[in-house]
Amino acid sequence: MKVGLVLFVYTYINQYIMGKAITQDIIVFDGECNLCNGVVGWLLKFAPADVFQFVAFQSPYGQQLLKNYGFPTKRLDTVILIDNEGIQTHSDGFLKIVSKIPKWQRVAALLAFIPRLIRDYIYKTASRNRVKWFGKSKSCTISF
Repeated sequence: MKVGLVLFVYTYINQYIMGKAITQDIIVFDGECNLCNGVVGWLLKFAPADVFQFVAFQSPYGQQLLKNYGFPTKRLDTVILIDNEGIQTHSDGFLKIVSKIPKWQRVAALLAFIPRLIRDYIYKTASRNRVKWFGKSKSCTISF
């Protein structure tokens, strides 16, 4: 009984962020990273329009989300997906994002068979080197 109540309360609280009902999944990303901006541009092109809300971590809303969920506010090392089921980061977050795009659901399902340890190693390596490999942007794909 307690577990069910805790899950209900967690889900209920998670549906509201900063007094706003979650109607779209929130993706928190680095607005200055060229790789991150490229992925957001790709998602804007291929994802259904009403699925995601994109928030640069540098924005006031992004900073508040990071504080609310206990993430550092100076630097972002992972994409963060916030939806009605909770928070996903690293390769799990990326795969869950991709799985919400109809044409890419099978690719996400296939990649999910790769053990998380391997997926996260690849993800974290790319995250550490993303600015060195892809550069830094002076502007963000979305305005904030």
